[in-house]
Amino acid sequence: MLCFFLLCCLSSATCSEALSRQRRSWIIDSFTIEEEHPGPFPYVLGKVNIERDYRVYFDLYGEGVDEEPRGVLSIHKDSGTIYVHKAVDYEERTMLKLQFEARTTDLSIDTKLGVEITIQDINDNPPHFQKDLYEISVKEEDVQGSHLLTVVASDRDQKGTANSTFHYEIKAVSPNTPDTEFVIEKTGAISFKGCLDHDAADMFTILVEAKDHGEVVKLSSSTTVVIHVQDGNNHLPSISGQTGSGKVKEGEIGFSPLRLHVTDKDTPHTPAWRARFTVHADEGGHFIIETDPDSNDGILKVVKALDFEEGAQRELSISVENELPYFSCQVKGKRSSGLWIVDTIRDSDPGAAQPHSVKVIINVEDTNDPPVFSVAVKEATVEENTPIGTWVEKVTAVDPDSSQARDFVYKVGNDPAGWVTVDPHTGDITTVKTPDRESSHVVNDVYTVLLHAVDKGEPPMTGTATLQIHVTDQNDNTPQPVETYLYVCMSDDPIATNITAFDLDENPFGGPFTFELLGDVRGKWKLNPSYGYTAGLVKEPSVYAGPHTVGVKISDTQGEFGVYNLSVTVCDCSVTGNCRTRRHSATRAASGAIGIVFASLVLLLFLLLMAVVCSCKNEFITLETISSGQTLLESNTEKPGTDCQVLDSVLTGSSEKKRRDSTTVHDRMQHTEFSKELRQSFRSRHSIKVDDRRENHLNLLADNCKQTTWNPFTANDYDHTHQYKDMGTLTSFNQTNSHVLDDTLRTLLHRKLSALQEMEDEMLDDELHMYADEGESHNLSELEAIAIAPDDTTFLKALQELDPKFNQLASICKPPHIQN
Repeated sequence: MLCFFLLCCLSSATCSEALSRQRRSWIIDSFTIEEEHPGPFPYVLGKVNIERDYRVYFDLYGEGVDEEPRGVLSIHKDSGTIYVHKAVDYEERTMLKLQFEARTTDLSIDTKLGVEITIQDINDNPPHFQKDLYEISVKEEDVQGSHLLTVVASDRDQKGTANSTFHYEIKAVSPNTPDTEFVIEKTGAISFKGCLDHDAADMFTILVEAKDHGEVVKLSSSTTVVIHVQDGNNHLPSISGQTGSGKVKEGEIGFSPLRLHVTDKDTPHTPAWRARFTVHADEGGHFIIETDPDSNDGILKVVKALDFEEGAQRELSISVENELPYFSCQVKGKRSSGLWIVDTIRDSDPGAAQPHSVKVIINVEDTNDPPVFSVAVKEATVEENTPIGTWVEKVTAVDPDSSQARDFVYKVGNDPAGWVTVDPHTGDITTVKTPDRESSHVVNDVYTVLLHAVDKGEPPMTGTATLQIHVTDQNDNTPQPVETYLYVCMSDDPIATNITAFDLDENPFGGPFTFELLGDVRGKWKLNPSYGYTAGLVKEPSVYAGPHTVGVKISDTQGEFGVYNLSVTVCDCSVTGNCRTRRHSATRAASGAIGIVFASLVLLLFLLLMAVVCSCKNEFITLETISSGQTLLESNTEKPGTDCQVLDSVLTGSSEKKRRDSTTVHDRMQHTEFSKELRQSFRSRHSIKVDDRRENHLNLLADNCKQTTWNPFTANDYDHTHQYKDMGTLTSFNQTNSHVLDDTLRTLLHRKLSALQEMEDEMLDDELHMYADEGESHNLSELEAIAIAPDDTTFLKALQELDPKFNQLASICKPPHIQN
């Protein structure tokens, strides 16, 4: 078994000497080791012969010696014999590469050879499958020749040799049925011939072998294939019976009058077994049939109410089939090669068996039906504002059980505003309230009422109808402004704001509208335009800042009109962006000012109370009894005290004090209201911008007019044992002197306002004020006319014309230097 070729170079003695001085190499051809050699070991693999005239020693290095796999080879140092010490495996290593060296006695290298030892393969590996067990599920209706699965095996022996070449073979099939045969291809693909029958075998176990083609020995291995056959629908279901009354009451839904029973030889609770029912000849769609998942029964249910009058019986046809389509397979002949002859049937094929069906009868039982109105939705037309008792419409109902009119009781079911009533016997509908088209219950000019008809059956049944009353319009609403508070900015040029109107009535009783200004508006206000849905209110430059009232008449297309007073505020928009912003700011400022004024009033009342308590009580003067039918209670009059100057500090003069002491509570309220209007008129006409402090001065002035009004009947020192017997006397007394008090109050306000104007120079932090331009004094305003104070002669004359009792009352708190 030893084969090698030795290549050498022969030379002379000189060459020999040169050989000892330099290295020469030889290459020896491959040795061959058979894998898995049984031994005994060691055995001789071969011998290396080198012809030399001198002695050499042999060494071997590399794979199988001092490299993996170690300890396989060795060499005799003197003879060059190579020994094998153990078996090798071709599947682990196909070749061993080594180095052979020959050394002289001085250990120098004489010869160096490369050695390749080939490991010879033997058939020691059988084919190996990727899996020990293959398992799949197939459908019973799969046709023959269908690919089921593929098994795969491999051999580790040398490729391309007989040792690694193998084939597949089915060794056994269990159970072995006559109508099914399994086939495996060279590739390992498995298919079948014939038919799969779940009833004959629901599972097949196949033993597949892979065997190699080794020359010395043939090796093989096997795997197991398990095929589960799913049950197909190869048995048609059939209806075997029915249970239930087969009766249903008319008008009843959700009731089950019948249950159908089914038999099927397929595997229970599979799609091939589960039944699916169909209802035929069901005109109107009154029935459905459901499948009981446990028993596979068909449950018939009523889903739409039946009417006895349409028929006392319903004849239905019910068929049954499975969820899976029907399929059958029969072997008609077997061939030695190729597929067999089989006969397959599907439910879609011509001539296939039809689903099983049965006929059932459902009896409809008569019940008391509710009355039915001849018209379910009836319409009527009524003009709004028609008188109560107006006939609207008439409704009638019939009995479905007899198709004739019967004695029903008619009722109003839902009447949102309570407009109508219905005669319970005739069905005549009349009004009990006046219809109003603008009512919130009228939608799109329609008022809806629900009506009922109740029969006298057992139990009583109720029918319902809808009455839609179309309410026609009348011109019963006047036009109205959208806003009654308007704002306009000061300007040297005419400037306008919009007046927008609306009318609850519809055409032709609504807009467009005609606008007309009322009162003396010449040179102040005008309209442009004055016709349409919005008019322009134009402010002339002569209109001063402040609040104004503008009367406007708004007429619709039919001449119906409304008169309104619009509150128009004119303000300076150069300070604030618009009048609305300024109004809001003023409102917030006024809230704080009200608190300050209220606190001032409380303090003033406290001072007045202290003044009265501290008043002198030296002498009481008895009041004279008033004659001519006017009766007063006699009362002592307290003489002036020493602290009367507290009141004088509030008043401006003795004459004003006398006049204010004579006012009653009613007069004080009138004067307070007048003072507010006067302050506003004064500021507006003279274009004075009054800051918060000056506003407080004006408020204090008005409060002084009210607080310092002296009423002797409420003084603390008044003797309650003497009272007026007739309060009407005091009322008459006040009415007689009211015109004098008005003139006096105007004088007081004029003086206070003049003093306020003189204080402006001292208020350095005040705003600038705008007054009328020079040259306009010939055009006096109302405020200027009012502010002209009467002279002293007229004032004293007015005092002398007062009733004597007023002088006695006014002298109570008269300063000492005036009393004399």
